[in-house]
Amino acid sequence: MRTTHEQRHHHGWRRQAAALAATTGLVLTMAVALANPAQAASTLGASAAEKGRYYGTAIAAGRMSDSTYIGIANREFNMITAENEMKWDATEPNQNSFSYSRGDQIVNWARNNGKQVRGHALLWHAQMPGWAQNLSGSSLRNAAINHVTKVATYYRGKIHSWDVVNEAFADDGRGSRRDSSLQRTGNDWIEAAFRAARAADPNAKLCYNDYNTDGINAKSTGVYNMVRDFKSRGVPIDCVGFQAHLGTGMPGDFQANLQRFADLGVDVQITELDIQQGGNQANMYAAVTNACLAVSRCTGITVWGVRDSDSWRTGANPLLFDSSGNKKAAYTSVLNALNAGNGGGGDGGSSSIDTGAWYVLVNRNSGKALDVYNLATNDGARITQWTRNNGNQQQWQFTSSGDGYYEIRSRLSGKNLDVSGKSTADGGAIVQWTDNSGANQQWRATISNGYATLISRHSGKALEVQGASTADGANIVQYSSWNGANQQWQLVRVG
Repeated sequence: MRTTHEQRHHHGWRRQAAALAATTGLVLTMAVALANPAQAASTLGASAAEKGRYYGTAIAAGRMSDSTYIGIANREFNMITAENEMKWDATEPNQNSFSYSRGDQIVNWARNNGKQVRGHALLWHAQMPGWAQNLSGSSLRNAAINHVTKVATYYRGKIHSWDVVNEAFADDGRGSRRDSSLQRTGNDWIEAAFRAARAADPNAKLCYNDYNTDGINAKSTGVYNMVRDFKSRGVPIDCVGFQAHLGTGMPGDFQANLQRFADLGVDVQITELDIQQGGNQANMYAAVTNACLAVSRCTGITVWGVRDSDSWRTGANPLLFDSSGNKKAAYTSVLNALNAGNGGGGDGGSSSIDTGAWYVLVNRNSGKALDVYNLATNDGARITQWTRNNGNQQQWQFTSSGDGYYEIRSRLSGKNLDVSGKSTADGGAIVQWTDNSGANQQWRATISNGYATLISRHSGKALEVQGASTADGANIVQYSSWNGANQQWQLVRVG
């Protein structure tokens, strides 16, 4: 029987980890447009999204036929990581001969169900295919960079964040690099991998991921120094992953550790969370959740598995659902923490526009974000609203056109918000289109009380959610400005 991901992933350090702590009418009255206060979200993914974050899980292709397993994954989580199916041994079993079928099974399922995907992992000293294990020096370096390039290119546009390099630091108490065949190709191998990943997929977040780095210690400081160096020299790194395989306690400086990395200008993500069952499990899950919510650049949490019976940690029962798929006290503690959270204090609407920043535009009526539908990159792709997840398809940059007008550019596609066909009609569709400096791509932004109204220079009409819908996928159109909540947008700075 194939060994599970985490049995192999953590083979050399199991003891250490366990010890660590759409409506139809276009004209509605203001009373209708100002929706009733939202009820508390009833799933982890929905609640996290309300805070501008994700809550994800790792799944295995071999378990996807289990209806209870896949049902929980579909209902509760909005970010998916493949346990094994995107690693080097799975995707390139023979040199320069690639196999993506099992990875595609997970990626396609996730995207078809409205979820995002974390890519895990491009380079790791373990689970290297046999042929790569037999290489060294420049031959291994060239093979590794080719692997990064080919896999990241294949999945381009489908991945939220890549674990570009996994577990490259040692547990030696000195913050040293791990002595691996990859390390022996030269100390710059991690930098080379990140540069190759950026060239292959410019829009994916690029992360470094490791374990036993949850608190401030020698190992996490070694990673911190590497990230600080990368940022100072322009090496493309966007995020750091903290696996957070915890025992019955957690480091007292867990949140402070996340914050010090965020202060370097990178996002932080909790990537493989599981916590040994015991009297403190529910409280610890809540504490980890609250720590993420308190750090504005903590963009999400992933638990490593769905049910206790799916975990690599046999007997620890470390997940949010028991082996029968029932919610545990730990689940309730996480959901309550998410629903009570304030998004880390970083989610207030901007009162002015910084043309160097990226923003998520959150509709006042629906609480959902302006989104390029289905991650499209083509001219004419429709713009909708969708539950906020801070993905590149929900990030926008303002470029001044003069006289108080801006072009609004998608981070995903590089294209501008555009009034389709230069329409001047109420209900004219909003799409994305290659920059042409046209008046139908220019918007006047007026910000009042934390909300912006965006008026087309061409038509004089306002950007709105059609029919004041609160549904995912509702169309974005232009309509005569009437100060409705569905025409008001909070500009939340995310980068």
